[in-house]
This record gives sequence, structure tokens and C-alpha cells, in this order.
Amino acid sequence: MTQCLFCRIIKKEIPGRVVYEDDAIVAFEDINPQAPVHILVVPRKHIDSLMNLTKEDKELMGSLFLVANGLAKTHNLTPSGFRTVINTGSGGGQTVYHLHVHLLGGRQMTWPPG
Repeated sequence: MTQCLFCRIIKKEIPGRVVYEDDAIVAFEDINPQAPVHILVVPRKHIDSLMNLTKEDKELMGSLFLVANGLAKTHNLTPSGFRTVINTGSGGGQTVYHLHVHLLGGRQMTWPPG
């Protein structure tokens, strides 16, 4: 866990362009954006992936999506729409093993994704 990139950003050991933080959640701009707005919404608690959630994480997951909702409004994404994504496991495209929600917007999204 000490080597987790997102844990290090959360602890401010390495820089990140933080756009939101509270006691449970930190959100920062993706360093390799796939859309004009690409924000990662991350719990402070280290959870490797969606598959490692427990019943105790239920409120935390709600907070992740409420923060994503608020950031979508703040970044004026709600009129045209936006996408939220959680990649899980290597086959699902997860590259950092710390649960996070991608908030993407500012362009037309295509389907199917990648």
C-alpha cells in the first residue's frame, strides 16, 4: 500500500491536481486525460478494486458517486452529459489498484467504449 500511486497523492507525497477533498474522498485530474474533463474520484481508504468492497464500504461508495455528481455540476457537464467508469482488474482496464471512479466529459462519448 505504501507504494500505491493514489495513496501517495492523497498523502501529498507526490503532486496531484486536486479539485476536491473531504475526510473520505479526494478527487484529482487524470495525468493522461481521455476527455476535456477527466477527474479521478478516489476514497482515502485504500481498497484495491471493486471486488474488494465490503458491506462496511456501502456509505463510502455512495459518497464517491455523490462527489462525482457534484464535480459534474461544478464542471458544467450536466447539460450535455458525462460518463462515470470503474475499471476492475487487468481485463477491465484497471492500471492503478486503488478503487476509483473516472468522471469523463466535455466531449461526445462513444459506445462501445475501448
